[in-house]
Formats: sequence, structure tokens, C-alpha cells
Amino acid sequence: METIGRFFQAPRQSYFLFGPRGTGKSTWLRAAYPDALWIDLLEPEIARSLAARPERLSELVLAQPVDRVVVIDEVQRAPALLAVAHALIERRPGSRFVLTGSSARKLKRTGVDLLGGRAVVRTLHPFLAGELGSRFDLDSALRDGLLPLALAAPVPRDVLRAYAALYLREEVQLEGLVRNVGAFARFLEAASFAHGAVLNVAEVARECSVERKVVSGYIDVLEDLLLAFRLFPFTRRARRASSAHPKLYLFDAGVYRALRPSGPLDRDSELAGAALEGLVAQHLRAWIEYRQEGDNLSFWRTRSGAEVDFIVYGPSGFWAIEVKHGIRVDAADVRALRTFVADYPECRPLLVHRGRDRAVVGGVPCIPCGEFLERIDPRQSLDAAMAMPSDHR
Repeated sequence: METIGRFFQAPRQSYFLFGPRGTGKSTWLRAAYPDALWIDLLEPEIARSLAARPERLSELVLAQPVDRVVVIDEVQRAPALLAVAHALIERRPGSRFVLTGSSARKLKRTGVDLLGGRAVVRTLHPFLAGELGSRFDLDSALRDGLLPLALAAPVPRDVLRAYAALYLREEVQLEGLVRNVGAFARFLEAASFAHGAVLNVAEVARECSVERKVVSGYIDVLEDLLLAFRLFPFTRRARRASSAHPKLYLFDAGVYRALRPSGPLDRDSELAGAALEGLVAQHLRAWIEYRQEGDNLSFWRTRSGAEVDFIVYGPSGFWAIEVKHGIRVDAADVRALRTFVADYPECRPLLVHRGRDRAVVGGVPCIPCGEFLERIDPRQSLDAAMAMPSDHR
């Protein structure tokens, strides 16, 4: 696949660039910094050499012009290099480091702040529909996801099936992140059933035949590996009793479909519905990350069962978004949104669906999901992606 432009904008200072394997970190960096000094810690010899003698990094960097960018790829494999990089930044004003990683767990243990605030943290996400442009196809995205590694492969499904095994072998097992790799593999499968649902840790623990506290630790590992994220309930100025439990999402719809076992008893609409909700979630999460405005993504669920899938709240605005897999929309589909708007009249509601037509139902704009995703652009407000024809008059 040819190089595709990304919405990600690099900071002007040193920074950490995190992201799961296959999101295109190295590809983007090589295009953005073609003349950088590149230190690839996935190369065993380089990793061994620098881990054994971290000060060798100083020798390499000091031999370069001060304005040459230094990229350290997969820095979590040699965390001791962070102290050396910090010293070099202090010693040589103008030095710029880009430190990539697919796991934040090992850095957390050693102190990701060792650069003393000299480096900011950014994340690269799977492709957004707007980045792909005419290449984006909603049905393909729901089946194969938007991970660059998978989309560049002749058979994306084969790559996605191997993806979990790659993480189990190279991140979980080799780094010793869990004691029982077999139990963690069972947990990954159980987590796929929890995708897009309110997280019930006790139920997942029963499915995995492990203790509840073990599952809680596994969820932390999954988030540290950047393979999943939790959404917490929106409770600001709450007028109704709300859910106290978060929802869990795998970071990419294709990874979800690859991990989720399916058979004759599984309805395709159920799988596709969860994939659609996750696809919207990953777009909104990337939009928030790339904007760097301090917005938050959450969901709303009352104890009585009313639920709105996504609430985006922050300096950029206030939006409530419901996702429906059906191709037709009626008054029942917007009932929860109308309830939320009654409590929060300041928000702008939207329902996205699998149909082809726009509509306004009960005062709620309803637009096709593919169209909504294609118009999400971090350089613009979500209002631009939600705009109905009348909004342009």
C-alpha cells in the first residue's frame, strides 16, 4: 500500500509516540524524518548493545549535528536509554528525540517521566476513514478493521489472526507481563465478548477460570499494551442514578473480529453491531487525541437502562452520539438521546446508522455511519461531521 497521509501532527519538541503494533509509527516517522538518526531496538544486536551500555547512546548522538532528529524505536526494550536521552536534551539545547513504543507498561515501571517533562506523549491510532478517503469502505472496515499492517496485506484476515499471537509471544511472554500466558490467552477471547459492553469483571473471571483480581490485572495489561481502552460513565451534573461500571473496547474493529470466536449460534448482526460501535469509538478516540484540546470520551447509562453510546465533552464542545446497526431509524431508536437532551439541553445529539439516507427523527439528526466517519477530521469540530444539509444554508 502506498504511503497514506495521516492527520497526526508531530509536536515541535521531543516526544513519545505510542501506538499498538502495526499502526504505522515507523512508516510515518521515516517519511516525516528521512534524515533522522534511527535506532531500532527491534534489532537484537542493537538492543543488546545499548541495554548493556546505555551511555553508548551519547556517543552516537554527540557525533551528529545538534539539529538532527534522533528516533529510538520501541524504547521500552531498553528503558535505561531514557535517562541518557534526558541528559542529552539538557546538555544540548535544540536536541530532539522521538521515542516510540508499543507498550507503556515497562516504561511505567521505570518512570516514563524520566525526561523531566521535556517530552510530551502522543499516540498514533489506526487509520481514520478521512485519511483513507476514497479507499475507505465501511463493510471492509467492519470486517478487517483499519490497522495499516492488516490493510497492507494481501489477506488482512490472516494478519489479524496472527496479531494476537504476536503480542502474546513478543510482548506478554518475553517481557514477563503475566505469569500464566495460557490464562491470558483465554482472557483475550473472553474480552472480545465484552467488546462494547459494560464490563463485568466477575463474569469475565468465570469465563477464564481465574480470580477476579487476576482479570483486573489482565485488563490493566491490555490497556498498557494499548490493545484496549475503557470508557467511563458520564456523570457531570447527573440528575439520574447512573451506571458505575466502565465499558471495554478493543482498539480496532478488525482485531475484535479476529479475536471473537464465532459459529452457527452467533448472529452476524450481533458481531457487526459490536464492530460498528467499536469503529465509531476508535474514530472518536483518535479525533480527541489528535486535537489535543483536552476533550473526553465517555458513555451515559442510567440504572433504569437508558443508554447513549458516546458522550464527547470538553473545550471543543458537547455531543451525544448513538450508534445503530439497523438501516431504518424510528422514534424508539432516539428515545435515549432525547432523554439525555432533556437532562443536558446544551449538548448536540446525533444518531448514526447503517442506512443510506439522512433523516431527522424526534428532533434528532440521523446520518449514515460511513458518511459520518469519512467526515471526522481532527482539524475541524465534530459539528462538521454531523452537519445536515440545512446547517449549510
